[in-house]
Amino acid sequence: MGYELHAVIAEGEALRGAARHLPAARPASIGQGLSLMPVTDALSGSVADGSGAGALGFWRLPAGFEKTLAAWSAGGPVAYVEAEYFGGVGEQRAAVWDDGTLALGPLHVEEGQPFPPAGSPISQALRRLGAVANPGEDEFSAVGLDRHRQGEAWND
Repeated sequence: MGYELHAVIAEGEALRGAARHLPAARPASIGQGLSLMPVTDALSGSVADGSGAGALGFWRLPAGFEKTLAAWSAGGPVAYVEAEYFGGVGEQRAAVWDDGTLALGPLHVEEGQPFPPAGSPISQALRRLGAVANPGEDEFSAVGLDRHRQGEAWND
């Protein structure tokens, strides 16, 4: 079974407010006061500025969208995360913008590499957003990102 996630994560009210002018945006509440906005094909098409792909080493970050994320972060930290797993093997990428600048990352753990002592890229990003994990779990599980295997499912 695979797991795929391409999303923006931020404090719930801040993300809903920032995304209100994007008709394709569908923020969904996750744990600990955070919201997740899947970067669907429709959203990607509506926010890309045509400046070229592959910004900061991400697979699916829409071209130029990092400028929007930086602007949104004036109201609090904003993360962009990517995870793709199949059969327990995969990769993670994450970055956090805060106060208009890139504050964490981009972090990347490739297929077959262990997570660093600080945790997975997504857990590190969530920690920067204020997520707290209980003993025996990571921030990824603590906020409920393990609930859906496909990003589109957050819109259900």
